[in-house]
Amino acid sequence: MTDDTGLIRPATLQDVPSLTACAVAAYEMYVERIGKIPAPMQANFAEQLQTHAIDVIAHNDTLMGYVVHQNQNNQTLLENVAVFPQFAGRGFGRRLIDHVERCAAANRTGKVVLYTNEAMTENLSLYPKLGYKETGKVVEQGFKRVYFKKHV
Repeated sequence: MTDDTGLIRPATLQDVPSLTACAVAAYEMYVERIGKIPAPMQANFAEQLQTHAIDVIAHNDTLMGYVVHQNQNNQTLLENVAVFPQFAGRGFGRRLIDHVERCAAANRTGKVVLYTNEAMTENLSLYPKLGYKETGKVVEQGFKRVYFKKHV
């Protein structure tokens, strides 16, 4: 997908420093709310490139955001989506989520599952607006997560 605001493409090893910087920049505001470093800030993107799909939205050589997803158990798990704060509010995160939904439909998984931390209150109101239904709350790896699902 391309337009004058960016191209969505698969991430490469060369993107790893930018992926890490984006995760830190996008999630650092939540450290105090959660009381610890959010999982995406600790991600090993080089390893994840071997086990997950990671797609970026970039314009020329500037990475603006990314999404990590994988198919598992007949569904697509949207594990992480982040946009550099200076590019927030321009629809890049939404485009990345739409991209995962299209991948899920193309792969015939039929549904996208995602989670967010309960302290990320902005996401708790955003995902229902995008058609996601809350499916449960769990504590995993010390994080209070709220799960959502959308059929695509």
